[in-house]
Amino acid sequence: MTKAIAVEIIAAKILEIRGKKVMLDADLANLYGVEVKQLLRQLRRNIERFPADFTYQLTKQEVANLRCQFGASNWGGRRYLPYVFTQEGVAMLSSVLNSKRAIQVNIVIMRAFVKLKELLLTHKGLAMKLEALERKYTGHDKKIKDIFGAIRQLLEPPSEEKRRIAGFGK
Repeated sequence: MTKAIAVEIIAAKILEIRGKKVMLDADLANLYGVEVKQLLRQLRRNIERFPADFTYQLTKQEVANLRCQFGASNWGGRRYLPYVFTQEGVAMLSSVLNSKRAIQVNIVIMRAFVKLKELLLTHKGLAMKLEALERKYTGHDKKIKDIFGAIRQLLEPPSEEKRRIAGFGK
């Protein structure tokens, strides 16, 4: 798997929950090549490294929303609610898992987060330009209709009264 493909695959696993870009613990465990319980064990052992803005546990409603979004459950009958990790939490995970694979996967994940941010900024810039164009040309439809109306009036043959006034009458 090339780095470009890996970044795309990882970017697809980045979700937005509570207004933050996050990754599910199961997806991270799969990428790091560890079991979810091992990943969460390291989280509990190093909890001081994971403040609330680095990781948090999902609510039942958030899990239900995710299941509705993605169809069948990919959590395989877990007895607890999944955790999610922000970009900073993912970076911290690689340090507590402390393996070569964790470091390599973390690099690709960081690239995926950066790529997503770049895409969002690009889309934001395009949206702003489109909005400016819409504002600029909002009144143009009426003006164009008025111009066509004036041209049609010029193309109409003059009425009898207009001909008399212009000196072309009888």
